[in-house]
Amino acid sequence: MNAAPSTASLASDVRPVAIDALRADWRSERSALIDAFRVSQDPDALLRGLAALADRTLQALWTGIAPPRQYALVAVGGYGRGLLYPHSDVDLLILAPVSPTGEAVACIERFVGACWDIGLEIGHSVRTTEECLRESASDVTVLTSLLERRYLAGSRTRVDELAHRYSAALRADAFFSAKLLEMRQRHAKHDDTPYALEPNTKESPGGLRDLQVIGWIARAAGFGHNWGELHARGLITASEAAQLRGNERRIARIRAWLHILAGRREDRLVFDLQARTAEAMGLDRGSPRRSSEELMQRYYRSAKTVTQLNTILLQNLKAALFPAPGGAPTPIDDEFLDRQGLLELADPTLFERDPSAILRAFRTMQQHPELNGMATRTLRALWHARTRIDARFRRDPANRTLFLELLQAPRGVTHELRRMNQWSVLGRYLPAFGRIVGRMQHDLFHVYTVDQHILMVVRNLRRFAMAEHAHEYPLCSELLATLERPWRLTIAALFHDIAKGRGGDHSKLGRLDAYRFCRQHGLDAADTDFVVFLVEHHLTMSTVAQKQDLGDPAVIERFARLVGTEERLIALYLLTVADIRGTSPKVWNGWKAKLLQDLYEAAKRTLDGETPTREHRLDARRAEAVRLLNLLTVSPEGYTAFWKQLGPAYFLRNDPQDIAWHTRVFAGKGNGEPIVRTRMSPLGDGFQVAVWLRDQPDLFARICGYFDSRNLSVLDAKIHTTDDGRALDSFVVVDPLGQVEHYRNILPMVESELTQRLTARTELAPPVRGRVSRRSRHFPIEPSVDLRPDEGGQRYLLSIVANDRTGLLYAIALVLARHGIDLETARITTLGERVEDVFLIEGKALHNPRTQLRFETDLLAALRA
Repeated sequence: MNAAPSTASLASDVRPVAIDALRADWRSERSALIDAFRVSQDPDALLRGLAALADRTLQALWTGIAPPRQYALVAVGGYGRGLLYPHSDVDLLILAPVSPTGEAVACIERFVGACWDIGLEIGHSVRTTEECLRESASDVTVLTSLLERRYLAGSRTRVDELAHRYSAALRADAFFSAKLLEMRQRHAKHDDTPYALEPNTKESPGGLRDLQVIGWIARAAGFGHNWGELHARGLITASEAAQLRGNERRIARIRAWLHILAGRREDRLVFDLQARTAEAMGLDRGSPRRSSEELMQRYYRSAKTVTQLNTILLQNLKAALFPAPGGAPTPIDDEFLDRQGLLELADPTLFERDPSAILRAFRTMQQHPELNGMATRTLRALWHARTRIDARFRRDPANRTLFLELLQAPRGVTHELRRMNQWSVLGRYLPAFGRIVGRMQHDLFHVYTVDQHILMVVRNLRRFAMAEHAHEYPLCSELLATLERPWRLTIAALFHDIAKGRGGDHSKLGRLDAYRFCRQHGLDAADTDFVVFLVEHHLTMSTVAQKQDLGDPAVIERFARLVGTEERLIALYLLTVADIRGTSPKVWNGWKAKLLQDLYEAAKRTLDGETPTREHRLDARRAEAVRLLNLLTVSPEGYTAFWKQLGPAYFLRNDPQDIAWHTRVFAGKGNGEPIVRTRMSPLGDGFQVAVWLRDQPDLFARICGYFDSRNLSVLDAKIHTTDDGRALDSFVVVDPLGQVEHYRNILPMVESELTQRLTARTELAPPVRGRVSRRSRHFPIEPSVDLRPDEGGQRYLLSIVANDRTGLLYAIALVLARHGIDLETARITTLGERVEDVFLIEGKALHNPRTQLRFETDLLAALRA
């Protein structure tokens, strides 16, 4: 489309009074239509009303300017359908007999300028009939735009000629193939899912564009112009037509509100507009977060239905345009056939007369890996029969046996559960699951809806059992192979988050759902207890590993006592890894993997009967560190004095690998002046920084200030001070945007710059308020501070939850420094855009209620700043 003229002078040949009047009418009538929509919520009335208003305005302008009679004004694109969103372009084709010159060009410029002067946001092109046909032959976008042409003004003969020649040139089969390819590319651009955090109501899978594709193909093939005509042709049923129309209206209503609230063309349900759109649509649920989640669940369910019907209708259209070659299908059994790799029904009424066959269809898919999917007739019958899955169906022992067999199958579990969810079977069989379909979690680290997350966790667990994926998580694959009846893990995964959104503790509520399912499906008491335990405690292992001191024997003992058996420990470890990996691609990292594995191995030793003393643990770590140092040919004479200087507490808090590294780079070096050393993290995430120097006031804050200045994030910190006043502090650091080669380049810079800063002891700069993401801004977390004595009562555990932002850790460090609080360890957990940090601290201010309250108050103020 051509750009708009930049001056109003092009409209000078139209009487000013007419322009002023048209502008006033356009604005007032447009406002009236939008105001009426605010009350009625009827998108049809709004979109058709705006298109009709644009028609009248354009026709009046065309008549007033009076272009040559051989020219025609044609509506194309969405406007050609007779629909216009509040801030969509008014797409126009000015159809010319020949390429315009002279007065014709001036006349067109006056018309276009007048359009913009009035306030019509037009997108226009000027073409001859030949140019239209030539461009449409090579560009499917132009071809589609002309398909929806609609006469507005000027030479009707010219438009009729275009219509005749266009129809003669249009090949419906080629058009189908081109639009199908275009749709697949568009879906890929939007990650092939309707469940994006900020879906595009027009372009995402399940959006309005998917419905338009069906309409375009049907129109090109001469099958009809609307859902009613497609029903009359037998391509869709009456109920399918009603579903299509209802979901089209719901998504159109949302898109219209997005335009109105944004004050511009905005088709994405962005975080900024979700709560406001929900409120505008009357979905006030007491808080912006709850209202937004309600809106998104409604949108996702509509998009899911559109996706289902889009699949069915495109297969129907394909069958009508490309008749399949002859050949009888291959019988699988009395009920199902194999038709060219697709599961076909022997009798189209099978699901209606015997609803149990619905589950048998999915079971058959599992048992026949040669099948690539389900045929159109099967999918359509499945979609229509899904409501036959009711309470009576769920109570039928045969159906319960079938569903359990689906979960116990050696292959195809993930594929069929996803297919069952895609076609609304899973949510019908498990009503609790149906309630969380399309439910978004605005907790700042889940990027999937609850149902998609659950199925992602099932998929992760199943991958542990596949030889081709054993290299990804070798320990998980090894452990799963030792677990009897691993299908119990699949059940636990299905129920672990099934109670999300009900209010209360979803782990405890889900525990009750899991218990009922197990008893109803014939699991014995032992297997039921096993599943129920995993559901109730699916967050426990992650919490202990990331928030508690794994060097404290009491922590390990308490966790091992809770787990009780090695079988439960293995299952909980596997479920925890699968769960964290299923929240977001950005949440899992090597550091979390190490913490979980350390907890697993320590708990296993305890369950095996080991009760190592503090001295035994010290000796074991020293011995392993000595072994590593021997491999590096470092003699004991070079580090014996260094180790004595460090003291026992250092060895209890550090791994043998880190002890060996610290020893190699620091032993016998330095007179108290700062030494900074770095290396790539052995865990594969980021790099490590170790500092050895005479202790100085505000050391932790000064180091955090440096990391903040370089936009580096701290994952873990261990702070150790020797009896003679030396500090050996170590950090695991990542650059949110960094790659491996980038890290290698900045390691020397970090060593040099941090050494200079610690040597100069520069004054601490005030914290800078870092930017938070749009998601955090619109769904903020209320910061929380929890301070309580540790197990020994000598130190305090400080737990912090807040929105993540640049400079947050430095702000916390400044508060610690200001109150004279000493830090021993820091466990930094970033879950997407949410931080859950745990610090082991001590200081005089913590032992006085008044100063402790002042410390907590200052900390909350820093988190909210």
